[in-house]
Amino acid sequence: MLTIKGPASRYCDGHNRRSFLKVGALSFGAGGLSLADLYRAEAASGSTKSHKSVINIFLAGGPPHQDMWDIKTEAPSEVRGEFQPISTNVPGIQICEVFPKLATLMDKAAVIRSVVGCRGGHDGVQCLTGWDGNSLRNLGGRPSIGSAVAQIQGPVDPSVPPFVGLAAKTRHVPWSDSGQAGFLGSAYSPFKPDGPGMQNMTLKGISFDRLADRRSLLTELDTMRRDIDISGTMEGMDAFGQRALDVLTSSKLVDALDLTKEDPKIVARYGDGKPYKYQYDGAPTCNDQLLMARRLVEAGVRVVSLSYGRWDSHSENFDMVRDHGGKLDQCLSALVTDLDERGMLDDVAIVVWGEFGRTPKINAKAGRDHWSKVSCAWMAGGGLKTGQAIGATNRLGEEAVERPVDMQEVVATLYHTLGIDTHSTTIADPTGRPQFLVDSDPIAELIS
Repeated sequence: MLTIKGPASRYCDGHNRRSFLKVGALSFGAGGLSLADLYRAEAASGSTKSHKSVINIFLAGGPPHQDMWDIKTEAPSEVRGEFQPISTNVPGIQICEVFPKLATLMDKAAVIRSVVGCRGGHDGVQCLTGWDGNSLRNLGGRPSIGSAVAQIQGPVDPSVPPFVGLAAKTRHVPWSDSGQAGFLGSAYSPFKPDGPGMQNMTLKGISFDRLADRRSLLTELDTMRRDIDISGTMEGMDAFGQRALDVLTSSKLVDALDLTKEDPKIVARYGDGKPYKYQYDGAPTCNDQLLMARRLVEAGVRVVSLSYGRWDSHSENFDMVRDHGGKLDQCLSALVTDLDERGMLDDVAIVVWGEFGRTPKINAKAGRDHWSKVSCAWMAGGGLKTGQAIGATNRLGEEAVERPVDMQEVVATLYHTLGIDTHSTTIADPTGRPQFLVDSDPIAELIS
């Protein structure tokens, strides 16, 4: 098994790791699929080279909609909570006081206050696919956005995977899901730089020079085998193997994951999200993952997914929102500003949301419980029509009373920003039957 050691870097879990890629079994899902296999599958799909991207930020646990983008000042005290609304730079739109930086960027974002269709599961399946987790389960399940995009559009650059999952490992395992490939198979699972394959990030004495020598040897061996292969299979294997080695010998992916190569001022702008508080069985507040996401899309990744914080606030809801919200305000505003300054914002769509909302009534532990009737989302970039608030809930934040937005509409909008027409684009399931990506249209207010 051949692995390559690159520059040292520190990931959000605090461990020193070596940025690496492995020829034999890169960390694509749980199956340890070879990179050459991935490229064979991508070639069969017919890749395109346009480069639009999505950064999907999952607020695992269910963020409290009425303590974020939909403050209910007219509600009674047992519903209203402790926060006050603040004005944004878009007249008439107010958001929670813990987001002062995002308030100054409201013209570049849109808040959706009426997300519906949450099935109530404590996982990110709907945020990653748009579908209930039981949909087509007998065929392997629906593919996530990143997996579908990898199959439809393929890589922008042969040395950069089209789909990267940064979700940190969590004790409640579903919250660390970066998106499954479903019925597409493990060839389209996300590349996880902090996944199980991290244990193999050592070259064990093999330098890049020695790798080049081995490449030459492998080429000679493959040529010899091809000479006796009347079927022509070896010729194709040479091409896919070459692309796998392109990843190994390219610095693009390794450099994108190495934040020591970033301007220290930019790193400081994002912050690190420490100390990690209210984490429990959820994800840490890794602010630097948002910076890593920007570096990855800049390097050519089409879809980056990550899990930020632990929002399952059955107790101490307001203390949690002050902590998580303040940190999210810093890194998310930094991401928008960073992309804008680099001229990338129109090409990169950002969505921030969770699996459901929280109860209107505050419980005896100063917490809010699960509430699947309505949730919220925050979106920016991707050429969307921003500077608006879409939908509304009633006075108590119980249900959508104006412009309900289904979770599938949000996912359809993300596909739209990637240049994928959800009306006409299908992917074949294992039976050969074409399956549409979602059943809903994109959010008209954001694209028309």
